[in-house]
Amino acid sequence: MILSIYTDGGSKGNPGPASIGIAFYLDKKIIHTYREDLGVKTNNEAEYFAVMSAHRQINELTNSLIIQLDKIKKIQFFSDSSLVVNQLNGLFKVKQPHIREFVFKIRVLEQEINIPITYTYIPREKNTIADALVNNLYK
Repeated sequence: MILSIYTDGGSKGNPGPASIGIAFYLDKKIIHTYREDLGVKTNNEAEYFAVMSAHRQINELTNSLIIQLDKIKKIQFFSDSSLVVNQLNGLFKVKQPHIREFVFKIRVLEQEINIPITYTYIPREKNTIADALVNNLYK
């Protein structure tokens, strides 16, 4: 089984009021969505908060028996933030200390899960549910 997670974060004003949206799929079937308001953040901070929140929610979904981690072979993250994807894949340097801290937290969460994880950039048009959650338009 493959767990696919689509994340998005956005800020109105950059920085400004920010929110995140996450859509979880198990073998291409949607199993869970999540939305959260973050307060004032930048777009990049919101994008990282979405990835961190998704990692934490994997444990919550496992505890509630929605996901059985022992049956998951791979976890795929999809994001329309090329900066976040390239930084998490080690292709771009992380210059800001608070962003470095986000990357460190994600690395710790990855180790707790202990399943192969990939991060892939997708265009915004292919991230429709997570984007709709960010903008509070998903029903």
